[in-house]
Amino acid sequence: MNTATAAQGYVPDPRNENVLVWVNGELVPRAQAVVSVFDAGFGFGDGVWEGLRLVRGRILQREAHLDRLFEGARSIALEIPQGRDGINAAIDGVLAANGMEDGAHLRLMVTRGVKATANQDPRFILSGPTVVITAEYKTPRPEARAKGLTLFTSTFRTSGPDVFDLHLNSHSRLNLIQALIQAINAGADEALMLDPRGFVASCNSTNFFVVRKGEVWTSTSNYSFKGITQAAVIAAARAAGITVRETDMTLAQVYSADESFVTGTLGGVTPVTKIDGRVIGSGIPGPLTARLRALYEASVYPPG
Repeated sequence: MNTATAAQGYVPDPRNENVLVWVNGELVPRAQAVVSVFDAGFGFGDGVWEGLRLVRGRILQREAHLDRLFEGARSIALEIPQGRDGINAAIDGVLAANGMEDGAHLRLMVTRGVKATANQDPRFILSGPTVVITAEYKTPRPEARAKGLTLFTSTFRTSGPDVFDLHLNSHSRLNLIQALIQAINAGADEALMLDPRGFVASCNSTNFFVVRKGEVWTSTSNYSFKGITQAAVIAAARAAGITVRETDMTLAQVYSADESFVTGTLGGVTPVTKIDGRVIGSGIPGPLTARLRALYEASVYPPG
């Protein structure tokens, strides 16, 4: 399957075959990094996660990511036994063990742990939480930035906090995956998703923006995940005097936009050039998108 312009696509790197993975305090080869079939995360998606990006020796927006991880864990009554200092030490240990200094993507995964039986009830937990940290070399595919992504509006909607709070980085992503499958089957790279009221919310794995008459628009995030990269782009744009509106927007407004782009931890700022078969703006990555990418990188990347 072609992943050249997928929002989460990356350039294959043979070094990833030999990476060490942190599993409950032990560094093990990739092929030996396993969890129990009775783990609550495997059976029920009971856990939280974070994605981190290593650039020039620094984890981008590290503290913001850890804030979200621990807030999410608290919201589901899950105590991370290592604490913040222990998780920070584990991250550094994974990077050191793998000799990674740049161009790596990390995933922190915390589940409720191993259960006595496969059921939903957290009272059947036998062990403490399962904590895994993976680190892989991932360079975003240059085709996505040069060509721009193609989006397809899914029939699957995002949810409100009374149904499933998308501000919680939960292991359960099934509705987002269903949306992406629809988009892939329609020949697109990523799914655009509407909220329950019919306004544009986000994509299945990235936050969504449009440019209209020099203004940058993105959703309110009332019905979608509020991305850390999204927040950094908004802050960098406003610091540069660019008007940013966090607002409800319709598909009609999206189709008539001058530019569009998405944001995420792996890809940063990635242009969008076609949505539902409609060409956005001139059909090529736009100048304000390029400027915003530069502003974002200047604000969060370490000096290079």
